[in-house]
Order: sequence, then structure tokens, then C-alpha cells
Amino acid sequence: MRLPTDRLIRKNGGTPFKAPLVVSAKIANALHVHALETRAARLGLYKGQPLANARAMVQPLYVVPADEKADAALLEGIADWCDRFTPLVTLDAPDGLFLDITGAAHLFGGEAAMLAMVTRRIAEHGFAVRGAIAGTSLAAHALARFAPGMTVPPGHESAAMASLPITALDCDDKALRALRHAGLKTIGMVAERLHSELSERLGKAFVTRLKVMLGAAEQPLQPRRPLPDLMAEQRFAEPVVTEEAIAASLFSLAGSLSEILERQGRGVRVLQAAFFRADGRTLRIAIKIGEPLRDPKVMLRLLRQKLDGLADPLDPGFGFDLIRLEALLAEKTRPGTMSFDSNENARRQIAFLIDRLSARFGAQRVQRFVPQDTHIPEAAGMAVPAQDRDFGQENWVLKRLPGDPPRRPLRLLEKPEEIEAGLPLAPDGPPKFFRWRQCRHNVTRAEGPERIAMEWWRSHGLTRDYFRVETHTGQRFWLYRDGLHTQNQPAPRWYLQGIFS
Repeated sequence: MRLPTDRLIRKNGGTPFKAPLVVSAKIANALHVHALETRAARLGLYKGQPLANARAMVQPLYVVPADEKADAALLEGIADWCDRFTPLVTLDAPDGLFLDITGAAHLFGGEAAMLAMVTRRIAEHGFAVRGAIAGTSLAAHALARFAPGMTVPPGHESAAMASLPITALDCDDKALRALRHAGLKTIGMVAERLHSELSERLGKAFVTRLKVMLGAAEQPLQPRRPLPDLMAEQRFAEPVVTEEAIAASLFSLAGSLSEILERQGRGVRVLQAAFFRADGRTLRIAIKIGEPLRDPKVMLRLLRQKLDGLADPLDPGFGFDLIRLEALLAEKTRPGTMSFDSNENARRQIAFLIDRLSARFGAQRVQRFVPQDTHIPEAAGMAVPAQDRDFGQENWVLKRLPGDPPRRPLRLLEKPEEIEAGLPLAPDGPPKFFRWRQCRHNVTRAEGPERIAMEWWRSHGLTRDYFRVETHTGQRFWLYRDGLHTQNQPAPRWYLQGIFS
């Protein structure tokens, strides 16, 4: 309820507006109060109130139209900041967050101390904040709004929720009217009713929500970001700014992560470094690795390669108070064997080069060709990221004998280009000359035809007759005639598909 007004006050330099601030939104073709600051609430205004009534009650009133996109972006930014406490952060739109602190509270002095610290630090950034800790997400949601500051151990949600009003159920107006009509004022009174009765009157979804609030069931959280398989992090009493300190921290974290990977017999395939700035901004860089890796020196080198290739250099601002290294994807490693084969050593060097180039320029910019089971020239090879292992590693089949000239050109055009062809050298041969890209080429020698027919399941592909031709200047081209050459057919169309080196 306060997030939109907090955003506007922060945008105003943290200075409150002269008049009470209200954010308006259109509901059913009428303007209503979408959010309001504390001063407006103290004057009797409330969320959902018609804006005309609010203007009549309070004068003057500073009204700003709602900007839901800006509010959502601000909530995402706060969620990024909260990643420093736990990697499992979930949005509770429009103005809340869920943090799964399982196994993390002891790092901050316990649950109560962690809750106090998180709310205090968010408030220091100019936000009105309330929080609570419970064993289920919906219980924490209700307690944060109606009993802020409470810490409920798992299994005690039912007792903690009993005294809360039914509005804490956060259900629709129809369900609230039905509960009030039945004389139910608190969640404890609702919980005493039979679930079959509630399900018949209010639906199964209401009963499921009630069970989650009371701790009898759980609703799993959907994290904003994929949870890392493994991670290591380092917190600093004083934010670090220098490049040497950041590099030393990354190397130490890479060593810690390497030890964990080695104990589990795994290697990292996707590595991400997260830098948490003291001003709340979070910077992340991720690299993909072709083979499972756990060498800390190689990890650091690849991270440096990625950092050097950033369009915007890594800006520490007032310093990083937390650096985290995450293995977003870790795979089992196969036992390695020592090999004195130069081809194997060369393969490893090429794989490392691919990782470095991919880290610098992006995985989609470093590609390799994978052979395809087809005889159609333009479909015989497919370009895929060089680090991708989801495609077969079949070798290209040598289709010519030693000493024979190449049957396929080294360079294929992305798309065959139509040429203007002259009269044929022979009744069933290539043209005496052709014009390609406004240049005339006279053919002196030719070899062919090599007939290739399209697959029967493709859409009406014509049979092609390919010729290797050489011009009077020594250039060699790969031409084909589209369609069979017969006396009853019109003049066929000619295309150039490749150039021999």
C-alpha cells in the first residue's frame, strides 16, 4: 500500500510533498485511491476509496496517476537487494516479498535478529516495511500485515493466526461477506468450522488457502531466479572497491567452490558471479563452460575474460559488501585418464579456447558446424554454439579419394543466387557464360552433372543438376540447374551456390 508513494517520495529526493500524497487508479471507469502515504491515512483516507470522496474530505491533496510498471520495477530492485540474504526470493505482488531463510538465519544471529536487520536496512532506504517469520508463506504474509515483527516457529501457525481478523485471509469480497454473515470474525473461528462446510460454501481453493495459513499444508515458492546447485560467498565488514581485493575474493571463492565440487565428484557448467553493492544494486555475470570444470584458476581466468568484454565495466560504486560465486549448473565428472596423445591435448586446448571466446563475445557468437543426415548441400551442416553438447559429435565423412579435386566448394552462399545463363556448352551441359552480380563469367571447362533430388517429404522440391565450372580467369564456381532439362520443358533456371577456393 505504501510502495507507490515511497517511490514518488524517493524520486522527490526523499522530501515529503507539501500536501498529502495519493496515487490514483481507474477502476470500473472511475478513479479510486490506489495508494496513499501515512499523512493521508491519518486524515481518514483509505485504499479503494473513490477519489472524489477523498478530495472532498481532504484539501489540498496531491494526486499522482498510478504507474504499475515503475512499481513492479522497484519491487524487482528490492528483490535483487534481498538476494544477499538468501538466493530464494519470491515476489508477492504488488508490494511484498517472500524470503526462504531456511538454513540462513544463523548467519545473521537467529531469526528474530535477521528479521529486525532486514526490515531496518530496507527502512533506511526510505521504504515503509513490515515483516514476519512463519513456517508457511501465507502465514508469514498475513502476520506481516496484521502482526508485524512476529516470529512463529514451524508448527505453531494455527495458534498465532487464531486471533487475526478474517481480512487477513486476503480472500475476495464475496467470501468475506459470507464469513461475516455467518458471524465469523477471526481466523480461529473460521478454523473451527468443518472443512466440508467451508468447501461447500466458499470452494476448495479457500479451504486449501486456510490450510496453508494454519500450517497444515504448504504452498511451494516459485523463486525469481534459478537456484544454484552450489555456491560460495564472502561478506565484508567494509565494502571492497579495489580490483585487487575483488580478484582475491573471486579466487578464494573459486577455491572454496572447487573443494565442494571435488568432494561431490562434480564440475561446474554454468558459473555466475554476483556482486552486491553497498547502495543496494546487484551486478551479475554468468559464463557457460563446455566441459565440467573445477579448476579455480581456470574459473578466475574465464571470469576475467567475461569482465574484460563487458560493454559497461564493473562499477563497484561505494564498494561491494558481498560477493557470491554460484554454480548454476553442476554435472557429474567422468574419471580422467592421462594421455600422451597430441590430438587429445589439442582437443583440450581448443575446448579452453572456445570457453574463452564464448566468455568474451557470447556463446551464440562462437559456433561449430554439425553434420546432418541429408545430401542437400545447404542442409548438410547446421551451426550450433560450440559449447553445446546436445548435438552428436559425428565426424564428417570423406567422400573423395586422395588426389581428387574437391567435390564441394569450401564456401557456400547462405542462399543460392539466381544467375543469368547463356547458351549451353553441350546439349545437357552448363552455359557458355553466365552473369552473376553484374559481372560476366565465360566458362572454359566444366564437370558434371551431379544429380541431387529433394527429399520426397519436402514441399515440391525440383531435381538439381550440379556442375563444377572454371572460367577463363581461373575462377571455379558451383552451379546447378533447377529442374530436369527436356525439350518439352521451358528453359531451366540456373543458380550459383558455392565458390571453390
